[in-house]
Amino acid sequence: MTDYRLPKNNLVLIPIYNEAKYVIGVIEEVKKYVCESSVILAIDDGSTDDTPKLLKEIENIEIMTHDRNMGYGQTLIDGFNYAIEKGYENVITIDCDWQHEPAHIMEFCDQLDDYDIISCSRYLRLSHEDPPPDRMAVNQKITRRINEITGFDITDSFCGFKAYSVDSLKKLKLTEINYGMPLQLWIQAWKHGLKIKEFPIGLIYFDRTRQFPGDLKNSEKRLKYYNDIIDRELANG
Repeated sequence: MTDYRLPKNNLVLIPIYNEAKYVIGVIEEVKKYVCESSVILAIDDGSTDDTPKLLKEIENIEIMTHDRNMGYGQTLIDGFNYAIEKGYENVITIDCDWQHEPAHIMEFCDQLDDYDIISCSRYLRLSHEDPPPDRMAVNQKITRRINEITGFDITDSFCGFKAYSVDSLKKLKLTEINYGMPLQLWIQAWKHGLKIKEFPIGLIYFDRTRQFPGDLKNSEKRLKYYNDIIDRELANG
């Protein structure tokens, strides 16, 4: 009988901030697709709702906690550093808002033997759901620019559902603490000649009321922030 679960020596990294509504369901679903000898690391980025309490009720996971909200990028960076320090072979990142389907984990991780990063895309196949227009527009503009620079020919710059070889992560020096960290990652991956492949997943939005924090709510300011990250990374040589 085929085992569709993720094998050992892989870390599943779940960044979490105020996800009390979803956290138990998402993590319990992830567990179905990892072997008991694999590790699920939930990083609570300073949640102010019931997330910390609920995480303590979930068995067979590891928890890292930020005393305050440090940012989505910093949460991933901390998880990557953990994977490097502990000697894991691969890292899988999945968000905790049910936009990603854990059943895909094994499918795209199988391809890491041939690639350094497998990045899921919500736009590689037709969908009956339309994304929020401002998010789609910003994603398209930034993805176009990333492709012009790198030649990666990706379709989704920002999807948080990815698999990385830890050896590839060791080559990167990621410092961007907020939502623009993936753009720093793409430019560094290009500079280091990493092999990239996209994997199609569904386009899912359970909560269209969610917004970016602070000035990032404004799409023009968000676009400038993203472009500034790309500019700085290119200037680093």
